[in-house]
Amino acid sequence: MVARKVGKYEVGRTIGEGTFAKVKFAQNTETGESVAMKVLDRATIIKHKMVDQIKREISIMKLVRHPHVVRLHEVLASRTKIYIILEFITGGELFDKIVKHGKLSETDSRRYFQQLIDGVEYCHTKGVYHRDLKPENLLLDSQGNLKISDFGLSALPAQGVRLLRTTCGTPNYVAPEVLSHKGYDGAIADIWSCGIILYVLMAGYLPFDDVDLGTLYSKIEKAEFSFPSWFSLGAKSLIQRILDPCPDSRIRMEEIKSDEWFRRNYTPARHFENEDVNLDDVYAVFNDSEDDNATEQLQTVESRPLILNAFDLIILSQGLNLSSLFDRREDYVKHQTRFLSRKPAKVIMSTMEVVAQSMGYKTHIRNYKMRVEGLSADKTTYFSVMLEIFEVAPSIFMVEIQRVSGDVTECLKFNKSFCNKLDEIIWKPPIEKSKSRISRMSKR
Repeated sequence: MVARKVGKYEVGRTIGEGTFAKVKFAQNTETGESVAMKVLDRATIIKHKMVDQIKREISIMKLVRHPHVVRLHEVLASRTKIYIILEFITGGELFDKIVKHGKLSETDSRRYFQQLIDGVEYCHTKGVYHRDLKPENLLLDSQGNLKISDFGLSALPAQGVRLLRTTCGTPNYVAPEVLSHKGYDGAIADIWSCGIILYVLMAGYLPFDDVDLGTLYSKIEKAEFSFPSWFSLGAKSLIQRILDPCPDSRIRMEEIKSDEWFRRNYTPARHFENEDVNLDDVYAVFNDSEDDNATEQLQTVESRPLILNAFDLIILSQGLNLSSLFDRREDYVKHQTRFLSRKPAKVIMSTMEVVAQSMGYKTHIRNYKMRVEGLSADKTTYFSVMLEIFEVAPSIFMVEIQRVSGDVTECLKFNKSFCNKLDEIIWKPPIEKSKSRISRMSKR
């Protein structure tokens, strides 16, 4: 296999993909350190007038060097690409942990919240406001420590500018004053998002949610939510003070850090040594210079679904279903759905996304996983399911649908209705087709 290299970095598989960038695993050939390489197409950035946004994101990440913020190592460029070299985080998203467990223990939730507050407070001391805090943008390292990522919507206002005006972020996590279009304090708005995250960690679902955006915004503006029975009094009290719809009376960072519930088993993060932050390279990579600071030997490798091996297929086979040996959850085997398709993986994913959205559900896609969530048909309960595409043989893919949270009956109803709308991508093996014909003939 031909080595793929950018400067001193040997480049490997694609580990993430977004609208404007791919993230690849890479290794520093001089130190052996593993890194994540964010690859952006220079022409696309210029075409979509994103140069200033990318410059701001890189500058912000160089400014906020903290144990609970993903570290930016350096920025490189070729004539066609820009490479952002980041700390490689191996523990996945905090969001995935919530999906897997439904909700976390109060102890684990508090620890992640303490680390989140440490990191966000540090960003604020540097004049940086994240503006898109949510579990999908919080990563976990190999020791299970939280790392804040994705500063694409962050603000670094000029000195003297007190209020921000841009409405941005994910609706369920956005503070009510951000929705009012009257200007807002970035630090106080970030605190609201931190409170939503704490609630989600402990509950396993959102405090404010509705398929209709108008209704959702109304709930947020009035802070209409309730606590599950398992929340402790201390947690309820703190969350209530954070999710105060009035920014003037909302709790501040120093008050959160002095709260009795917050301080339990709290170990403040140790900051990095003070470093001189030079932003010259940030601006240099956007120059039209013919000289490259990265020797590019990179072949484009498309991300692809996970490939199931023979053992995986044995476990999944109906004749020898061993999954219950590894997962004791009562409804694990009963409440999951699988189907096969011979369409390309990207066609499968885009079709499922369109169908789910046409049914009124929200979707969140990362690589070949899609989370679908929303209210039940009678709009009384909330549920979410996770769909993942696997490659089981060349040109044959399997889609697995698993319940993440919510009422089992509603999830089963969704599965049936959803799959009925996917006839154009679902493949039935010849044996199934024969059974189908025999069944129809026997009814005549």
